[in-house]
Amino acid sequence: MLLIGAFYCLVPVGWVFIASSKSPGELFTSFSFAPGTGLAGNLGDLFAYEGGQYGLWAANSLLYAGVGGVLSTLVSTMAGYALAKYSFRGRNLIFFMILAGVLIPGITLAIPQYILLSEIGLAGGPLSVLLPIIISPFGIYLSRVFAQASVPQEILEASRIDGAGEWRIFRHIVLPIMVPGMVTVFLLQFVGIWNNFLLPFVMLSDENDYPLTVGLYTLLAKGSGAPALYSLAITGAAVSIIPLTLLVLFLQRFWRLDLISGGLKG
Repeated sequence: MLLIGAFYCLVPVGWVFIASSKSPGELFTSFSFAPGTGLAGNLGDLFAYEGGQYGLWAANSLLYAGVGGVLSTLVSTMAGYALAKYSFRGRNLIFFMILAGVLIPGITLAIPQYILLSEIGLAGGPLSVLLPIIISPFGIYLSRVFAQASVPQEILEASRIDGAGEWRIFRHIVLPIMVPGMVTVFLLQFVGIWNNFLLPFVMLSDENDYPLTVGLYTLLAKGSGAPALYSLAITGAAVSIIPLTLLVLFLQRFWRLDLISGGLKG
């Protein structure tokens, strides 16, 4: 079953990389999984398109996913830690509301978010994409579960007895312990924001603010009148996968470090 699942997931990715190597003429005339000879030309045309429009879209995606992922991870970590380790009135109600937020598809929130941001004059710019993604119900839920399981209450009580303030405890004790959970939340948020299409499609009106997902969609839409743009869109999709792969490979060391430290403690 794992092999079938891997095959199902990897075949489309493999096709994208193979198709990106084909020239516009080879794309529709050769066998689907036969490599082509136009990779260098496709890459050159892609980064030269409209004076470097693809590079601008990639920078926008990096901005939205990077800044949004970091801010969302910090908010999720603080909220999850508070829900796990503090007792206050309404804590369970807030947690159940967050769980309800996990169950609500993001597609149902795009239009209401656009209306709300329009009312305060923020719709149409980068902030209209960044602000809605800072709050992640699933990230808060995951952080709460991780904080509840990994942050010992005894350490917190001992730190308070020694005179440490809550902010100092959070910075110097809680954050180092929660690094593996934060890495997981950041990775999920980064990938989700990088691949997000509907929110920027609804919010943004200027092509210079588009992320890769919306930018590649416009390329495909224009491809009906100019078939050569199909090759650019496919090549752009292949290139957009590379940063996600590198990010996963880079962040793996944090999970491995946590496993090693856990084994040493045992």
